[in-house]
Amino acid sequence: MATEKMDSTGKNRQPSGLLVMRTITMPRDCNPNGDIFGGWILSQMDLGGGLLAKEVAHSRVVTVTIDKMTFVNPVHVGDTICVYAKVAKLGNTSMEIKLEVWAKDLTEEFAEERHIVTEGIFKYVSIDTEGRPHPIPKNPTLPAEDRTI
Repeated sequence: MATEKMDSTGKNRQPSGLLVMRTITMPRDCNPNGDIFGGWILSQMDLGGGLLAKEVAHSRVVTVTIDKMTFVNPVHVGDTICVYAKVAKLGNTSMEIKLEVWAKDLTEEFAEERHIVTEGIFKYVSIDTEGRPHPIPKNPTLPAEDRTI
C-alpha cells in the first residue's frame, strides 16, 4: 500500500477514513520532554481500530500486528487528537485497518488547521468466545466514512 506524499505539516491532505475516536491529551500522557508519549498515541489508535474491526467482524477481535507506523509531528498537552480508520484489506478471519491520527491545538486559541501526527496499518483477527479465529461475515457492510462509530 503506497503512502501519499506530504509535507511535514500535512497541509496537502485531509484525514482519510471514518472518525472513530476523539480525545484531548493530558499531562499524565507526557514524556519528560513535554510531548505526548508515542505509546499513548499508539494505544488510542488501537482502541479506535478495534472499534471498527469489531463492527465489521460482528465478534470479538484481537490485534495481531502493527505495521508501517510513521510519526510525522509531535503532540502536545491540550491538543485534541482524532483517530480515523479505514478497512484496507479484508480476509476470511482477519482485516487490515489503516489508521491516521490528526491533532489540533485547542488550549490557547481555537486552531483552524489540524496536522497529521501519525499513521499505520493494524491487523485484527476476529475470534470466537474460546479465542479461536472466527470467520468474518461474507460481504460485510463497511461503515460509511461520513459518520462516526
